[in-house]
Amino acid sequence: MLISVIIPVYNVERYLPQCLDSILAQTYQVFEVICINDGSTDDSLQVLEEYAAKDSRIKVVSQTNAGLSAARNAGLSVASGDYVFFLDSDDWIEQNALEILASSIVGQDMICFNGRRYLEETGEFENADELTTEQIISGWEYYNKYSLQPRNFAFVCVVLRLYSREFLLKNNLKFAEGIYHEDNRFTPLACYYAQKVSVINDVLYNYRVRPSSITTTVNVKRQKDLILTANFLSKFFVSKQIPDKNVIYRALTHHYQSAFLKSDRNTDRELVKLVDWKLYYTVARTKLRHRLQFAAMRLSPSLFRLLIKI
Repeated sequence: MLISVIIPVYNVERYLPQCLDSILAQTYQVFEVICINDGSTDDSLQVLEEYAAKDSRIKVVSQTNAGLSAARNAGLSVASGDYVFFLDSDDWIEQNALEILASSIVGQDMICFNGRRYLEETGEFENADELTTEQIISGWEYYNKYSLQPRNFAFVCVVLRLYSREFLLKNNLKFAEGIYHEDNRFTPLACYYAQKVSVINDVLYNYRVRPSSITTTVNVKRQKDLILTANFLSKFFVSKQIPDKNVIYRALTHHYQSAFLKSDRNTDRELVKLVDWKLYYTVARTKLRHRLQFAAMRLSPSLFRLLIKI
């Protein structure tokens, strides 16, 4: 069973050796590593070429800088494995990660596993989240059970799952390019389409939290992209005839709200224009509190921020 490990790479020469070494040290050796050099301006490409010269399973593809989503999509387009593992280039995996995953494969669309966050500033690991082992459930059952549970390692992160490549291709599951919050958009869709999902509690992934990383940087584009993601997913799921939309609607309501939480009056004017208010109203109806917050937001985002503190 061939596993394709896809690694987007952008200016991570400091962390790349640990990432690549963690793959080459795997107890399960039937894999290919596809590294997408996304226009790095440091020595990341040199590091990649040095590793590729040592191990023929490492393939390096270079492209002009187009962002994380485009790099993942590029990796997926050349992958040949039965299953796909997305690994960020400043992270690393446990030595037995691929062996545990390969031994768990029985035709699932996704195998979901555990991970822990490494806080670079303190050099400490956070406690891993507790998962319940699930043999085979649907992706929608998995989403409804786990997506809103309090977690240290965000549920939407795509690196916490092994994906059938056939499943991804069949359902045209790719990453939206040119936007932040690509995981927020990808994961609910993957869960919607997945028919067979299993969950294991093994901690296989180590996620490095860096103060300067794109996931810890707040800017207006991130806020705008979160609204666009909420609009897209709301339109998709409102139109679907599926049981129990409460969980996805609550998640989407949170997306709309989060975009405005760290905003100000100048930014508010830009964000308000992007919101599809009809869709937002539809998904905000699951709780009275959400309906009141929607009404406040519609009147004034400043009023919403005041109300949410109460």
